[in-house]
Amino acid sequence: MSPASHWHKSSYSGNQTNCVEIGRLADGAAVRDTKNRAAGHLTTTRAQWAAFITAVKTNRFA
Repeated sequence: MSPASHWHKSSYSGNQTNCVEIGRLADGAAVRDTKNRAAGHLTTTRAQWAAFITAVKTNRFA
């Protein structure tokens, strides 16, 4: 998998540091802890990331 680029966190996070950041991958997404970026990141395929976003938007984790 290629290295993640264009890391960003949600605008809803404001200036808080207890968030996660999302990075783009050529074939998916990467997720890392804002407070501990040096710890590395998790990667997902494009299909996995799409399924996760759909689950969040449909309140599946509530």
